[in-house]
Amino acid sequence: MALKIRKNRSPEPPYECPLSTCMEVLKGAWTPNVIWYLSGGPRRFNELRVDIPRISAKVLTARLRDLEAKGVVRREVKPTSPPSVEYSLTDLGQQLVPAINAIADVGHKLKERKNPAVRARRAAE
Repeated sequence: MALKIRKNRSPEPPYECPLSTCMEVLKGAWTPNVIWYLSGGPRRFNELRVDIPRISAKVLTARLRDLEAKGVVRREVKPTSPPSVEYSLTDLGQQLVPAINAIADVGHKLKERKNPAVRARRAAE
C-alpha cells in the first residue's frame, strides 16, 4: 500500500521567491569566501588572493565582477601611483554576512557530528 501524500504546510513562495534571488547572488565557487573576507574591510585583489590561496586569478576576477554587477561589492580605484583598486562590500553586501556566518555555524556543527576530534577541539576553545 502506498503512503498517503501529506499536504504541504509551508507558505506559498512569493511570485519571485526571495530565497532564489539571494541564492543567485551566492552561487558560484568561492563567492561566499570572497564576501567573508571582504566583511572585514576593504581588500585589494592580491590581498584576496592571499586570503583565498586556492582561488585562481581568473575565478577571483569573475567573482568580483559578478558581485559588483549585482550590487554586492564596490570597486574603487585609488588615486595612487601606480593606481590601486580596492574592493569592499556595499550595504547590500553587508546584509549577506549574517547569513554566511549562520551557514558557517551549521557547517561547524555538521563537522562535529562527523568527526569527534573536531567536537573535542571546539569544546576546548
